[in-house]
Amino acid sequence: MENESTPPKASGRKGDSRRQFLKQASLGGLSVAGITARPIEDQIAHVTQNVNRYSNPTDLEITDLRIAHVDDAAPIIRLYTNQGIMGHGDVRDGADPRYALMLKSRILGENPCNVERLFKIIRQFGGHGRQGGGVSGVEMALWDLAGKAYGVPVYQLLGGKYRDRVRVYADTPTSQDPHEFARRMQGRIDQGYTAVKMDIGIGLIADEPGTLVNAEAWKSQSGNLQAWNREHGTYGQTEHPFTRVQVTEKGIDMLMEYIDVMRSQIGYEIPMGTDHWGHFGVDEAIKLAKAAEPYTLAYMEDLIPWMYTDKWREITESTTTPTQTGEDIFGLDGFKPLIDQQAVNIVHPDPNSSGGILETKRIGDYAAQNGIAFMHHHAASPVSFLGCVHSAAATEHFMWLEHHSVDDAFWEDLVTGVDKPIVEDGYVAVPEAPGLGVELNEDVVREHLVDGAEFFAPTPEWDEMRSWDRLWS
Repeated sequence: MENESTPPKASGRKGDSRRQFLKQASLGGLSVAGITARPIEDQIAHVTQNVNRYSNPTDLEITDLRIAHVDDAAPIIRLYTNQGIMGHGDVRDGADPRYALMLKSRILGENPCNVERLFKIIRQFGGHGRQGGGVSGVEMALWDLAGKAYGVPVYQLLGGKYRDRVRVYADTPTSQDPHEFARRMQGRIDQGYTAVKMDIGIGLIADEPGTLVNAEAWKSQSGNLQAWNREHGTYGQTEHPFTRVQVTEKGIDMLMEYIDVMRSQIGYEIPMGTDHWGHFGVDEAIKLAKAAEPYTLAYMEDLIPWMYTDKWREITESTTTPTQTGEDIFGLDGFKPLIDQQAVNIVHPDPNSSGGILETKRIGDYAAQNGIAFMHHHAASPVSFLGCVHSAAATEHFMWLEHHSVDDAFWEDLVTGVDKPIVEDGYVAVPEAPGLGVELNEDVVREHLVDGAEFFAPTPEWDEMRSWDRLWS
């Protein structure tokens, strides 16, 4: 009977006695005389035991897809095969794991080494925001399997690498006290990070009189949204241009004080980006970007929703402060308007929602062709973090990869097979082991499952396709 972590049985597996022999030999249990006394085929098997035998790639098939939902990390995807090897990816933070589970019926029985072909089968089920998490996570797991099948790291399957280490930037926990905030950012630099980001925005000043016009509209976005909707007859969050929140001179001065204190603490040698400014329109974004110019920010991120291409270009052309967006965009086609129209200075895809490893590399290459800089957003488990590293290593003009889990003590313990710490002196070494270069530490994963979640529970209810999803007639 299949248990929660045992993969479906591989078909046609033989040679238990020979495997036992190899195990014995590898542990030093056989002498030279003992080896030469064995049949010739066993002698050959012994001397070649370190040759890659992950699988026969041509005959590899996907037999199952399961999920382990880890608290404070991400739902981890596991693909099983008929040859016993498994591939891992994960669903971006905040995404429903069913975005991945619904893809199972589309890929069962397929050869995972045909990554691009399978991506084209499942791509239509991705979407902007968290909806891209299922397709992206499955795509990463396919690359993990392909790399293991051929015995090479994923970056090699993408055409090789441009760098041996990938530069990482660290987010910083917010504080209402500018000086405490600066001390926390200094702490990141003391840990070895050479690029940092601060979450700064109107939420820091919303309760200060005279800083915001129409402040209640902002509070509705970050507070009890359902209660606000019932009271005001609205539905969902209001997009930035329609909140009609305005930032006063007093408010701008207070926000710039945070940046000034921060720069006074860490200096100007370290690139410092900013995020989570709040929900307001183009005029306020321009005012803040221009006010921040003396502080030489690395970028101001997600000032308005990514889809307002013309408005992004208006902001970008109005300031020397670099602009950045992209963590919620799915696929190269979603990025093309921003890139083609030079609407931002930096695009910032998250491989966990942009379509996975290869699609993100395509985004980076296309951005570079058009003179737009390129970096990675990331907020999930170390499985996809290493997936991002492969994509970044294989893309020529890459800047930095986000590390959003610096303070999660167990985060690195979720995986094995990679040197620890994973991030050292602000960089992560590109893995050289097959696939993504890591395996799960199953004991730690079990310890950190969300309440009520099972460890890779069987998912037979997702085996059958329930709909006809062709996009054309």
